[in-house]
Amino acid sequence: MSASTRNIIAWILQVLLGLAFIASGVKKFMDLPGTVGMFGSLGLPGALAYVVAGAEVLGGIGLLVPRFTRLAAAGLVIIMIGAVIIHATKIPGGLAGGVPAIVLLVLLLLLIVLRRPAPLVA
Repeated sequence: MSASTRNIIAWILQVLLGLAFIASGVKKFMDLPGTVGMFGSLGLPGALAYVVAGAEVLGGIGLLVPRFTRLAAAGLVIIMIGAVIIHATKIPGGLAGGVPAIVLLVLLLLLIVLRRPAPLVA
């Protein structure tokens, strides 16, 4: 794959994932009592809802800033691993309901690979 094609694919992923995570975090903040209640019903501390919502918004913004893309993606990978585990263990329907989280996780990992530093050519 050429560097140009790789860059275009990475930018498309960055924008789409960035917007998706910003929207998800804002949605959690817009219904904070419901989000805190949902986290509580899963046996998680309510304060974690604030952390996840904030991480999603900041991570989404970070995906759009080239200097922070890989760091933001790595942080969001941690959030998405947690989401997949919660879907698999605590949410009725299991992983079938967690397909969006799995897809986002895979796309974040792909973005990290696409944005890895180019090897030095001697």
